[in-house]
Amino acid sequence: MPVSNDVDGDRNFESSGAEKATLPVNELFYSVQGEGTLAGVPSVFVRTSGCNLRCWFCDSYHTSWEPSHAVMTLESILADVESYDADHVVLTGGEPLLHESVVELLERLAERGYHTTVETNGTVFREAPIDLASISPKLESSTPTADRGPTGGEGTADVREEWTERHDRDRTELEALSRLVERYEVQLKFVVTDAEDMPEILDLLAELRAAAAVPIRDDEVLLMPEGATRERLAATRTAVAELAMEHGFRYTPRLHVDLWNDAPET
Repeated sequence: MPVSNDVDGDRNFESSGAEKATLPVNELFYSVQGEGTLAGVPSVFVRTSGCNLRCWFCDSYHTSWEPSHAVMTLESILADVESYDADHVVLTGGEPLLHESVVELLERLAERGYHTTVETNGTVFREAPIDLASISPKLESSTPTADRGPTGGEGTADVREEWTERHDRDRTELEALSRLVERYEVQLKFVVTDAEDMPEILDLLAELRAAAAVPIRDDEVLLMPEGATRERLAATRTAVAELAMEHGFRYTPRLHVDLWNDAPET
């Protein structure tokens, strides 16, 4: 779908009044779920624009580093969703839970019988009818620096460096993580580059298990190889699969990358 460049990527997307009936949508498309426990399931994806973090390897930089969108009413979003022959809807971003009107959209999708997955970085909690919270806590290895940033986003070193402290400070919110885990069926999906990421994952899991009032099973923990292109996945996936086996966690592929590389709307 067409997008525009009139969204402020640093804006707080709490809305009020008439704005509750709209969302900034970067993409709305039909594909197969590429990641997680529902990998391979045909789904409609609603990708909102705007994010409170700036992962250097972000595969949706057009929702974060260079946010763009078309403003859509909830009625228009629902009409587009219903035009596809699918029972599953994936709300993704960016960070979709930044937007207050996401709650109303999820309520209306639930009324229509859709199974909904919300893909979130775990820093924001909202009460809504979510069937699966796909939580991807961000590790230290996601932090942008002056010499590492998105391949297609704002490419200047000063912009990346500006986000280094802010991203690292805000990338983990234990209270929000705990509330999400306690309220919803979840999968904890960690983007892994190599074995150096594992100590931080294990430490965060220990903290979360101590803080949450519900158990977190190992089969709810998914390791996903870092990489938004086939070439990059080829360099990371074998090692990440071996780490999943070593620690008793699940490995998740990135089917959409295998199938369509880094093409948009996949």
